[in-house]
Amino acid sequence: MGHRNGNFAFVALVVSSLALATMVFSDAYSQAAQAEASGYSALTHEVGGTLLCVNDMAVAPVVAQ
Repeated sequence: MGHRNGNFAFVALVVSSLALATMVFSDAYSQAAQAEASGYSALTHEVGGTLLCVNDMAVAPVVAQ
């Protein structure tokens, strides 16, 4: 019984590894990661205002008028 469980675990590992590799090397993964990053940035701007977005100052410093 233990031998059969080991075989099933090996097959499951191989199938899941192939599925993960296929997803990572497709354009869908990069598009989803980019959408998540922009959504998280928008969320921090809404929730925290200027306090949570201190790292944005390195990209575009605020000029006092």
